[in-house]
Amino acid sequence: MPVYWLADDSLDFPDPGGANKDGLVALGGDLSPDRLLNAYNQGLFPWFNEGDPILWWSPDPRFVLFPGDLKVSKSMRPYFNQRKFEVSYDADFRAVITACQQMYRPGQGGTWITDDMVDAYCQLHQLGFAHSVEVWKEGELVGGLYGIALGRIFFGESMFARASNASKFGFISLVRRLEEHGYTLIDCQQETRHLASLGGRGIPRTRFLNYLTKNDVEDTERGSWS
Repeated sequence: MPVYWLADDSLDFPDPGGANKDGLVALGGDLSPDRLLNAYNQGLFPWFNEGDPILWWSPDPRFVLFPGDLKVSKSMRPYFNQRKFEVSYDADFRAVITACQQMYRPGQGGTWITDDMVDAYCQLHQLGFAHSVEVWKEGELVGGLYGIALGRIFFGESMFARASNASKFGFISLVRRLEEHGYTLIDCQQETRHLASLGGRGIPRTRFLNYLTKNDVEDTERGSWS
């Protein structure tokens, strides 16, 4: 299937159902708030290396987690019972996304979270769409994650940990919060063993896009979660 260059004077994206076999839909455009929000609403997300054109993806299958499917292992339960960490929301979004940017990941020579992406998502945070989860231990930021909330779907982007199980603790806490607030789906984008162990699974792209269509009528929980 062809991959499209986006027009500078339009925020429109091609049909994500026409993605190539790797899930690539389009190239180019920018990281303006309107374009990013339009992309997420259509099931696309940006993922590219520094110096490359912006690449927009819609993989098939799509890795997601339904809040009711959350799995908390026996080894994680003492972390909550003994309150080994503290969790906050939207307390320091820039610190979280910067930590995700700087996190070393085996097998990766660099980061896909460019400085432009940091600035773009911080702007979405200021507009009340992007949210962060902070995990603290004795006043130190030891883990966290961030993503976009639209309607009743949370689009997860990245997470980091500086202490054992800190990112799991933050993710589990977030899923429980989202379920309490009526969220129906968490987009994890692509499969990882970490997320699979927590209950994530792949679904066909067509099914994921159907969830997005239903989500259009839902109100967005916009603003700070702190």
